[in-house]
Amino acid sequence: MKGWSRSRSEWPEVLIMEILLRLPVKSLTRFNCICRSWCCCFQTSNFISKHHHINLKNNRLNLLCNRGVGKPDNVIPYFTQLSTEQDDFLSAKHDIHLTYFKDRGYPPDVLGPCNGLLCIYNYGERNKTALWNPSTREFKTLPTSSIQIQPPSPGYITVDCVGFGLDSNTGDYKVIHFVKLVTLDSDDDYPGFEYAVELYSLKTDSWKEIPIAGDFPHSYICNSCVNGIFYCYAITDGSPHEHKPRIFSFDMSAEKFSTFPFPEFGGPLDYYLFRVLEFNGSLGVIIYPSQGPEKSFDLWVMNGAYTWTKQLCIEPIPGVETPLGFWKNGDLFLETSDHQLALFHHHTGELKTLGINTFLGSMCVVAYAESLVPINGTSEHKDYIIRQPCTK
Repeated sequence: MKGWSRSRSEWPEVLIMEILLRLPVKSLTRFNCICRSWCCCFQTSNFISKHHHINLKNNRLNLLCNRGVGKPDNVIPYFTQLSTEQDDFLSAKHDIHLTYFKDRGYPPDVLGPCNGLLCIYNYGERNKTALWNPSTREFKTLPTSSIQIQPPSPGYITVDCVGFGLDSNTGDYKVIHFVKLVTLDSDDDYPGFEYAVELYSLKTDSWKEIPIAGDFPHSYICNSCVNGIFYCYAITDGSPHEHKPRIFSFDMSAEKFSTFPFPEFGGPLDYYLFRVLEFNGSLGVIIYPSQGPEKSFDLWVMNGAYTWTKQLCIEPIPGVETPLGFWKNGDLFLETSDHQLALFHHHTGELKTLGINTFLGSMCVVAYAESLVPINGTSEHKDYIIRQPCTK
């Protein structure tokens, strides 16, 4: 050890830092005990940002497959970590059981990644949301909202949509809840709706209410956050047959809402499904048929002027149902008709099933680069997450 210390002292500090920046999080965690200066360095925003950027630049991505198995009224949710090593590509490595969300009966929704962080929540529930850094294995449950929203009588409160992103002006990670107050009236055929929006700040570890102005959407379908702006496909009157679809957005920095047109793809809305996602740093929408034995997939990408360009068109593929997200080189993860995970190679047209199944369309794939971003939570333990050998 003494010899190693002497040789280390002869290396330029800049070179040492460049080497450390290229190491995985697991190695850096071990190196925390080597010297105090390294431990302090790994916690600086500059090192954290550079380390994550290098991982993104070099396409060092990790894959999590969100799955659920069990009976329809008792689904057990968990992640499967997929290998990205060349000799063992996309084989299942181990399972990560989300014990914090086990009582819901179906898998939770996953948002992100945002600088390597994921937001996990139970659809419909106000107080069942958590942040997770799978690289550092830090987990944080969000506090109960302090905003007093009284449910109507008779009626109930539900969270229709959740967004997660970074406020680049302050470096703060935020979670937004779109809360719906549903009034049930026996004298009326249709329920009444009121809306509220609450925003969580990781820096303050607290919630605040965001004022609502103008025409507010009645429903939200699929969402994503790109460059600090949350986007979703929204319907303002509850009927896609009577109203043009819109993209609804919320700026995490300015804390303001906006709407703009949906891609004019030339088809009837009731025959198509949509997936909003990030594509190469821009907002994208995948549009595909809702029925039929063969599915084609069109990718539309938005430019800076809020106009859309068809970026990609994948011809009909037999035996697939749902797009799950893009991998490297434009390859697309898909869920097959028999609920298997598959990867479509765009350049060759080959569809490869990966031997990983799911339950009743609950699957999603999350590709993230390792990150040291802290979330002021606790280490994973059995009440939140359990890791174990993969069961396929």
